[in-house]
Amino acid sequence: MKYALVTGASRGIGRAVSLALAQQGYTIVMNYHSNHEAARQVAQEIEAAGGKCELCPFDVSNPEEVEAAVAKWTEAHPDDYISVLVNNAGVRHDNLMIFMQNDEWHSVLNTTLNGFFYLTRRLLKDMLTHRGGRVINMASLSGLKGLPGQTNYSAAKAALIGATKALAQEVAPRKVTVNAVAPGFVETDMTKDLDENQLKETIPMKRFGKPEEVADLVAFLASDKAAYITGQVISINGGLYT
Repeated sequence: MKYALVTGASRGIGRAVSLALAQQGYTIVMNYHSNHEAARQVAQEIEAAGGKCELCPFDVSNPEEVEAAVAKWTEAHPDDYISVLVNNAGVRHDNLMIFMQNDEWHSVLNTTLNGFFYLTRRLLKDMLTHRGGRVINMASLSGLKGLPGQTNYSAAKAALIGATKALAQEVAPRKVTVNAVAPGFVETDMTKDLDENQLKETIPMKRFGKPEEVADLVAFLASDKAAYITGQVISINGGLYT
């Protein structure tokens, strides 16, 4: 059995990634925070297509919950390990920095950056022991370019990019790759409050991306074909920032 853990998998890019990896033969360990109904619907989609899925709810920003969830999974699967980790969970609390509240800053950093740290650290040991694994981090155009009103989000994603490059060098000798995917504007719940018509004019391809397009890139990075790609940040943004 091949297992892939996808965080924030109940909607948007996480949902699309879960479906794509399931098509590649991975059993999806589907993490989400609280949207049980949406998670069940994604699991049903995976199973209807012939795939396998296990629901694994926990808050990635809470180290105790991360530890407990992984320990429970490991106990139930003593002969297996999670070979692909997609750190996709993230939240937005946009505001101009002069008006930004402490909780708006900390909640974004805690989910994106601390969540990456708590969960990746916990799963790396088995990847290194088995001499193989994939860590794929969902970065953002915001982390490369910086976007006004998103100082918190841009900081979190930029830090994730730095962590990706550093960790890739640490674990490469054990055949574990670490890469980041940096989407631009993609049609998800995270972007539904943005002015799509106005923003499309800034994109050379004149449209938002689709979650499935990001998922196909993630699926490639998780495959054996990407074994020599590590420490990279791959943009998928319609030419918006090149």
